[in-house]
Amino acid sequence: MTRIERLRNIGISAHIDSGKTTLTERMLYYCGRIHEVHDVRGADGVGATMDSDPIERKRGITISSAVTSVDWKDHVFQIIDTPGHVDFTVEVERSLRVLDGAVMVLCSVGGVQSQSYTVDQQMRRYGVPRIAFINKMDRVGADPMRVIQEMRSKLKTNAIALQLPIGSEERFVGVVDLVSMQAVYFEGHLGETVRREPIPIEYAQAANAARFEMLEAIAVVDEPLMECLLSEREPSVEEIRNAIRRATISHQMTPVLMGSAGKNCAVQELLDGVAYYLPAPTDRQVWAHDLRQSDAGRDAPPMIALTSDCGDPTVAMAFKTIVEDFGPVTYIRVYQGQIEKGQTYVNARTGKRQRLSKLVRMHADRRTEIEVAQAGDICGVVGLDSALGDTYVTDKYRVALESIVVAEPVLQLTIEPQGREDSDRLVKALDRFRRQDPTFRFWTDVDSGQLLIAGMGQLHLDVYIERLRDDHHCQVQVGRPQVAYKERPSKVVPFEYRLKKQTGGPGQFAHIVGRLEPLPMDSKTEFEFCDEVSGGRISRSFIPAIREGMVEALSCGLLGNYPVVGVRMVLVDGQEHEKDSSELSFRRCAWEAMREEVLPRAELELLEPVVRLEVEVPSEFQGAVVGNLTRKRANLSSSQDVEGTCRIEATVPLAELLDYANEIRSLTQGKGTFTMTPNGYEVAPKRIAELVLKTESQCKASVG
Repeated sequence: MTRIERLRNIGISAHIDSGKTTLTERMLYYCGRIHEVHDVRGADGVGATMDSDPIERKRGITISSAVTSVDWKDHVFQIIDTPGHVDFTVEVERSLRVLDGAVMVLCSVGGVQSQSYTVDQQMRRYGVPRIAFINKMDRVGADPMRVIQEMRSKLKTNAIALQLPIGSEERFVGVVDLVSMQAVYFEGHLGETVRREPIPIEYAQAANAARFEMLEAIAVVDEPLMECLLSEREPSVEEIRNAIRRATISHQMTPVLMGSAGKNCAVQELLDGVAYYLPAPTDRQVWAHDLRQSDAGRDAPPMIALTSDCGDPTVAMAFKTIVEDFGPVTYIRVYQGQIEKGQTYVNARTGKRQRLSKLVRMHADRRTEIEVAQAGDICGVVGLDSALGDTYVTDKYRVALESIVVAEPVLQLTIEPQGREDSDRLVKALDRFRRQDPTFRFWTDVDSGQLLIAGMGQLHLDVYIERLRDDHHCQVQVGRPQVAYKERPSKVVPFEYRLKKQTGGPGQFAHIVGRLEPLPMDSKTEFEFCDEVSGGRISRSFIPAIREGMVEALSCGLLGNYPVVGVRMVLVDGQEHEKDSSELSFRRCAWEAMREEVLPRAELELLEPVVRLEVEVPSEFQGAVVGNLTRKRANLSSSQDVEGTCRIEATVPLAELLDYANEIRSLTQGKGTFTMTPNGYEVAPKRIAELVLKTESQCKASVG
């Protein structure tokens, strides 16, 4: 096989505390990348290799995705370890955007949890094939068959087990490989010795039945294997693996492996599975927008298929930036061609030529300089000024890759420096955070003059405040968290507005006619613009200015100055003046029309963010927790009792959960845990909306 056919770009993704980083640490050890295994929470004073940030080691969680490269047998794996907490989900999003395959880690007890849904949706969005790894098989209550059923029922994926456990819970010692029909054990201090033996007699019957089910399930989605079984011929191990690989890459099945990373058991089998079943860059077809064709008057540029040939024109994507003291380090995935140190490439978004002065191979926070990165490679570029999702191409080869989905922040709070020196440090630090994390925002409120920061949740903002104090020596005062509300229209509003001003010099004239239409609550877009003007009544060059004016007017609503979303603006007619019309006059006309005519008649409603909440508590506290959630306007969806632990799932308005960490500790004597996942927006009840707007008005009055 060629180099690129032996390459696997994979991500490790899962719900929080499923053991992703522990698993990655073992993978690095068995591949010979590290020579000692360290604890995730840094109890040994070192911490896991991929958690290089001091805050990660102190908190025992992954905050930033980390990249490394390892050799396994005759393959090369480029691995990205991603966070499990939903507050840092953008790290998963942008990693999966550039990966070819993924390992979804599931807890053998927790099964499919709230963040598992989010990870599954992200993998589907970018068409990333996955292997499932059921981890923590040594835990009390481990039940891999229940987890597989949950994958089928909750994630709607065709999960097929390729292994059976040998032993259960604390007696878990190995797995039965249903493909090769062998028992596999892991011995030595860290399970580095793999021993394969015939299947024990007590597992033989169950293994034969499970293998029959596995082959039948795979044959349903793979025609060559079906033909083999129909001819009553026993398929070879290679034929089975090829069938699993085809079905996995085509998203028709999810192979399920199992083990215990913490107990050093069956991780090598997962590494084999990555090599056998996940795609190489050559197995996935990548498409790009052909900007050369868009110049020919097309509304949307056509798509062009990219190759994995190093000799073709270069196409690469910047998917992450880390801002350090010596400058930014940009992570880049090369899709086609190659990038060379010292060569100049074009940013397809800006059209600017940029020189890549220094290329590095990443291993967590350590780097090795390289001269060239070829198709399929993930590398770092030092000193590159870029934005998330920028495409870099060879000069005159004008194509652009589809960008990356970035969620909107849902929580914000005020922040104030304690001294003048802190003020200077604060602005520089916040700008660094913004460049690194597209879900982190900061701005100054026009009415109150206060500085606000916004993010994906309380933990997200807490981490940045901790970095301000520890890394940037900036002392700040932090206000109470505020929910990021939005506004939306509830009725159709036709409008006609004319701007006509004469000031002695060139005048301003613009006339627009159209209507506002509310978008459905489940719409994927927040704003749509439809141009239905015919007959050249308005010049085509003025249409973008009208759209810009409308978008600008929607940035601040009339209820509580929240952004207005769920809007479809239809422009049907208008008029222009030969001399007095310009882009400026039409942009201003659109802005005034929205503020003075449209929004006041649109019967705006307040939208509040809603989260999917998953609570795990001892069963004895179930009643107290459910009662508390009911008072918080929660919509309970399920409640399951497993081995004395109750898992409660519900959708709850985010505003009701700002202090939930303290509440759940109080209700459960410190024994309860919870996770939250954004679940969109809903219309706030009238009583709640009035209370929110009244409180907002009082806060601004007190600040003023």
